[in-house]
Amino acid sequence: MLAYPQIDPVAFEIGPLAVHWYGLMYLVGFSSAWLLGRWRVKQGLTRVSLVDFEDMLFLAMLGAILGGRLGYTLFYQPGYYLQHPLEILFLWQGGMSFHGGLLGVVISLWLFAKRKQYSFLELGDLVAPLVPLGLAAGRLGNFINGELWGRPTDLPWAMVFPGAQDGIARHPSQLYQFALEGLLLFLIVWWFASKPRMTGQVSALFLMGYGVLRFMAEFGREPDAFLGLLWANLSMGQWLCIPMVLAGAWLYWSSSKADRTAIIKSNNK
Repeated sequence: MLAYPQIDPVAFEIGPLAVHWYGLMYLVGFSSAWLLGRWRVKQGLTRVSLVDFEDMLFLAMLGAILGGRLGYTLFYQPGYYLQHPLEILFLWQGGMSFHGGLLGVVISLWLFAKRKQYSFLELGDLVAPLVPLGLAAGRLGNFINGELWGRPTDLPWAMVFPGAQDGIARHPSQLYQFALEGLLLFLIVWWFASKPRMTGQVSALFLMGYGVLRFMAEFGREPDAFLGLLWANLSMGQWLCIPMVLAGAWLYWSSSKADRTAIIKSNNK
């Protein structure tokens, strides 16, 4: 069993202001998206201008934060927040949902595409490779906070998380998600997006990749105590991943079909 490195969740203090590692991880995630996106724009991998990319990224960040919070309240604790609606605004208390954040980003990209006359899927293909490193940073923040720990295990790398208050050795599931949804997914999607693809295919691969990898990682993660395991012994996170994978598969198939149709029409001319 490994010892959990108890790191002070407060990175540093400036007078009465305490800066938490978790907040810094959000900054790392958004900064990496900005830098990687600028590089893709300057390499001519998209027709989106640099100014439009930065405006779009700002809206996407707002969508991720608002959607993540609202998604958590709706997917995980709707009853509680219906009784305490003002606490939806208490972001410092924690509680964010990736799937809700994804919906927030999708809505912000759709609105931006409509206003600027871009293809919605074109914007999705630009943003998709930028997301996984932000997810990796967020999972490191979860690990530092000692939250979202894993299920009990006797594996040699198990850890006792003080926040669980039970002394049971558990999977460091935050690190599993850091490696799978973060680093591995980034390598796959970034490589795939480095070559010309049909519009929508990069977005499709991200949806399928995240859904599958998150589904796998959830087997090591302790389900939320107020929800437990749901039907078929799957967690809420796993059930939310299933429509992601299906949507990604449909999008990839439809993009490939459009490509084949275009080739047939070209050959018949």
